[in-house]
Amino acid sequence: MQSLTLKKIPDKVMTVKRKIEYNVKIPSDVSQICSIIGICSLPSGEVIVTDFLNNKVKLLDRHYHVSSHCDVSGSPRDIYQITSSKVAVTVNKDVQFVSVSNRQLVNGRKLPLPHQAVGIAHHQGALYITSWTALYHYTLTGTLVKKLYEDTGGTNTVFKCALSPDGERIFVTNLTNNKLLTLAKDGALLSTFTDSDLQKPHGLHVTPAGQVLVCAQSSNTVIQVDHEGRNKLATLASNKDGESGPLSVCYNTNTDEIIVGDSNNNTIIVMDLQ
Repeated sequence: MQSLTLKKIPDKVMTVKRKIEYNVKIPSDVSQICSIIGICSLPSGEVIVTDFLNNKVKLLDRHYHVSSHCDVSGSPRDIYQITSSKVAVTVNKDVQFVSVSNRQLVNGRKLPLPHQAVGIAHHQGALYITSWTALYHYTLTGTLVKKLYEDTGGTNTVFKCALSPDGERIFVTNLTNNKLLTLAKDGALLSTFTDSDLQKPHGLHVTPAGQVLVCAQSSNTVIQVDHEGRNKLATLASNKDGESGPLSVCYNTNTDEIIVGDSNNNTIIVMDLQ
C-alpha cells in the first residue's frame, strides 16, 4: 500500500530514521580508497556500484556485501539499469553494458561514442547521455537521435542526469555553477534550482514515485527536491550526519532505503526511511 500511495504523491517528503555504513573495498582494489560515483538498485534486491578510483563495477548482495566485481577499461562514471539484470556504465567515450549472470558480473557489448560519456539514464529504449557540456539522446544500438541541450559556459555544466518516471522531465546537475536544471524531454529548459545545500551537485536519482534526490559534494548534503525541480523539500543528510563528499545516490525500492556513495572513504551509507 505504501508504494501505491507514494506514486500518487511525488512530493511526499522523505524522513530518515537511521543510517548504517557498509564497507565496499575488496582486496584487489589498487587504490587505498574507493570512490563510489554511481549506484543502481536491481529488482533482485542486489545493488551495483561503480568505483571510479579502482576501475571496477561491483555487485553487492542484499546485505550490501561485495559478492562479485568486473574490471572496466577506465574510470567508470555513472550507471543505469537497462533490464532486470543488465546495466549500462559510462567509461571514457564508451557505454559498457554489464549483466548479472549466476550472481556474477559479466561485461557485454561496448557502445563507442564520438564524445565523452559522463552521466547516463534510460527510458523505454532511449539512452540519455551527458558529455560534460551537452545532453544527447541515443538509441540502445548507438544511433544518435538528437543533441537535446548544451551549455558551453563551463567545464562541467551538463554533468549527471535522471528522468522522471514518465520520461517527461530530465533533471541535470550543473557542477560548475551549482545548479539543478529541469528540462522537457525535447531539451527545453523548464527551470533552474539553486540552494546553499547544492554546492557542487554531483549524482541524482528519481524514485519510481517521482521523488527527486540530489547529492552535493562540496556542501556534504543529500537533498530532496520537488518533482518539478523548483524547490527543496528536505535535507536528508549533511556533514553533521557524517556525510563527506557524496557523489551518488539511489533509492532501493526493495528495502525503502536511500543509498549514498561518498568520495572520501571505503563505505556506502544506507539510510532507512520512516
